[in-house]
Amino acid sequence: MPKQHSIPGRIPAMTKAHKLSFAGVATLGAAALAFSLAPADTKASADSVSAAPVALSSQQLQVKTVGLSGQLADAQAAAAKKKAADAAAAKKAAEAAAAKKAADARKAKEAASRSAQRAAVKPVAAKTYANNLDGWIRQSLDIMKKHGIPGTYDGLHRNIIRESSGNPNAINGWDINAINGVPSIGLLQVIKPTFDAYHVPGTAWSQYNPVANITAAANYAADRYGSIDNVNSAY
Repeated sequence: MPKQHSIPGRIPAMTKAHKLSFAGVATLGAAALAFSLAPADTKASADSVSAAPVALSSQQLQVKTVGLSGQLADAQAAAAKKKAADAAAAKKAAEAAAAKKAADARKAKEAASRSAQRAAVKPVAAKTYANNLDGWIRQSLDIMKKHGIPGTYDGLHRNIIRESSGNPNAINGWDINAINGVPSIGLLQVIKPTFDAYHVPGTAWSQYNPVANITAAANYAADRYGSIDNVNSAY
């Protein structure tokens, strides 16, 4: 091959090999550029684009479903808890009502028992007194005690014996009272005005009644002498 000399300022002439190499590179570059600029598979792209939102929506739906399930479980748990609390409250109320009913029944039974016991107790018999001087004095003393009239058995008995010898129908027909028309009558020889003035409630309204006569005379003696016990003569 003849020797070529380069000329300054000019591009060296390309050999055939150089031309072939340059053509090959250009062809490859054009092919690469064409491949890179060529549109991608439309169906594959569409599937990829459409697949992303669907996958995202499924995930969101799964999260929401889990949230709703949790809320439903919480609601069911709260309802069960309330139901249990209501059942416990109802049971407690029923137990309280049963206890009150039992207590009321027990009280009623006890009250009935007390009533039966009271009914079974025999009433205290009224005190009785002998129908004689001793009985009249003792009955008069009980009445005097009830009305706060002082006097003793001895004081009454002593004055009765002196005045009437124990005769409830004794009448003095000779003293000044008899002359004035108001004779002294009974066990303690009481005139009518004195008997009426010092009569004690609960006794008979008669000078001849032994208990009424003794009690009225003792009342008069207490007012005038402090007590029948202080009387030792006509009064």
